[in-house]
Amino acid sequence: MPNYRIKKHPILPVPEFEEIEFTWQGTPLKAKKGETIAAALFANGIRVFGHHHKDGSPLGIFCANGQCSQCMVIADGKPLKSCMEIVKPGMKVMPNDDYPVLPQVKKVPTLNNIPEYKTPVLIIGGGPSGLSAAIELGKLGIDAILVDDKQKLGGKLVLQTHRFFGSTNAVYAGTRGIDIATLLDREVRSHPSVQIWTGSTCLAVFSDKKVGILKDGTNYVLVEPQVILVASGAREKFLAFKGNTLPGVFGAGAFQTLVNRDLVQPAEKLFIVGGGNVGLIAGYHALQAGIGVVGLVEALPECGGYKVHKDKLVRMGVPIYTSHTILSANGSGKVESVTIAKIDEQFKPIPGTEQSYECDAVLIAVGLDSVNEFYHKAVDFGIPAFVAGDAEEIAEASAAIFSGKIKGYEIAKSLGVDVGEIPAAWYRTGEILKSKPGQVYNEEIPEEHTGVLPVIHCRQEIPCDPCSTLCPHGLIELKNRDIRSVPTFIGSSYCCEACENCVTGCPGLAITLVDYRTNPDRPFVSIPYEFSREVISKNDFVTILDTEGNSLGETEIVDLHINPNSDRTLVVQVEADKEIAPLIAGIRIQTAPITQPMFQYVNHVADDTIVCRCEHVTAGEIRSLIRKGYRDINEIKTVTRACMGACGAKTCASLIHRLFREEGVSFDKVTDPSRRPIFIEVPLAKFAGESEEGE
Repeated sequence: MPNYRIKKHPILPVPEFEEIEFTWQGTPLKAKKGETIAAALFANGIRVFGHHHKDGSPLGIFCANGQCSQCMVIADGKPLKSCMEIVKPGMKVMPNDDYPVLPQVKKVPTLNNIPEYKTPVLIIGGGPSGLSAAIELGKLGIDAILVDDKQKLGGKLVLQTHRFFGSTNAVYAGTRGIDIATLLDREVRSHPSVQIWTGSTCLAVFSDKKVGILKDGTNYVLVEPQVILVASGAREKFLAFKGNTLPGVFGAGAFQTLVNRDLVQPAEKLFIVGGGNVGLIAGYHALQAGIGVVGLVEALPECGGYKVHKDKLVRMGVPIYTSHTILSANGSGKVESVTIAKIDEQFKPIPGTEQSYECDAVLIAVGLDSVNEFYHKAVDFGIPAFVAGDAEEIAEASAAIFSGKIKGYEIAKSLGVDVGEIPAAWYRTGEILKSKPGQVYNEEIPEEHTGVLPVIHCRQEIPCDPCSTLCPHGLIELKNRDIRSVPTFIGSSYCCEACENCVTGCPGLAITLVDYRTNPDRPFVSIPYEFSREVISKNDFVTILDTEGNSLGETEIVDLHINPNSDRTLVVQVEADKEIAPLIAGIRIQTAPITQPMFQYVNHVADDTIVCRCEHVTAGEIRSLIRKGYRDINEIKTVTRACMGACGAKTCASLIHRLFREEGVSFDKVTDPSRRPIFIEVPLAKFAGESEEGE
């Protein structure tokens, strides 16, 4: 069997691990102790986990978050979500083909009473906002239970290898997401008043003001809180296109989970759909893991993410196609290529602009929806409730951290604890951290050719200030001390001491240093580099690029080093003519062949697109019902089973809304489907308190 484990990474540690053995369809395979079944299968090159009961089509992983059932397998005779279950020594794993068969019950199970707990505060979600709130409550000595369905706290922070934007003083800006997760985890555990339930899933909020939780993944319990904080984050939006259920079509979170948490390569050639921060950052993570990025499409005329994220990708050699959309993922049993096309102002594909590209994975990053069902249920049932982070409003993780801090104090006040007035400045900071990308300015190239000059290639208004705090002499300034303003170097060429702190500490890798002291005509240029160190070395020739990814020619690497104050960022130093030295913003990582289109594009069929992943209901089936006059999605459910699958309509309901809109039916004439009371599927035995030996 091939081995797809990541053996070296420029940022992430790759620790030694203990191997265990399990079987897949009777074949012995090796797994890493403590990893999920899905990760173990991917590490062994297995991408197809089963076949759909309706049409026999292959199924693979999609969300890696336990909210769909695309990755279900039969493990030791039980149907389990492979992305959530830890592989065990000797485990017998089989693909889930057709409907799973329930295991036989050999004896009457022993049933136990359901344990009940009371707590002043229940926090649902151990991501950045939930942890921040718990820390503030812990500082005040307020008892709280923090529930998270993962084994490790931090939410999506544990998947982020890049440094964070925002405010250095307020939210760890300039620190990598993986390290922020560790800092928050360590701090919350230092407060004895906060109980932490990892591997535990909130299932429902009930009208008797109790919350059902699957504690430790095995025991069903009820918690009665005085106050609920919903900090459950967001889920990724689904997208309707031909081939969208092929193994190899991932959500961005699933991809980052496999690459940055599980350290496995789920692809060799990746194509990205969506130019927000999530898609742009995922592309960068792919390159760090040695995965080729074939291209990225964005339907809007400009990417919605930070320009520095986009600039990093184009400098690495990734083409970005704005005003384009995906038409289809193509392949027999798995993704083998993708077809895209240019779109007009009405977002309709323009005939004749179709192109196909070879790839083995398509990453979907087309936005997020708040996971706020628990908050709305709590409000409906009269439970004092707060909501924070992405569950309240989609924004960056830095905003979620500060949001959680504020909610912690608000909760304390609601419980009658005297915390004084929450400073108005906190709320202003919170709003600033939620700021969308602002105006883009022309790049300012220094005219001096003497001394040492930092060149700031970040020209967009975004909430970020680490560069202004990194210079030991305070030579980088933000206008009016507003973290959303574009940074400016305010010194002269003789003020900078070439410490390179700004080069290696900028979250956007958007600062280079030009040193004219040795040779004013051929200065040295220091460039930040966070990729494999195995592929570059001193005296190699590399292609140098400007901010927009345009080639400035080739030049020789004269030095490679780690700055003493750097956090795993390498400095690549090259020599270049003085005319182009200030223009250099990066070096090309991947070469053109991987990004070239196929000779002939692969055709697609629009109405055969799957809208409901769980039940494999197509757009054509639903359109025909809409045209017959159906306006109640509950009626559409009874005919097609759309919205009735394992995900509980979390992915398909919004796509059905879109079909109504495309058919000219306004939302006020559409009846939404009934909400499923239980958040995810749980064996009935768990609710009865069945003991392990009775299973």
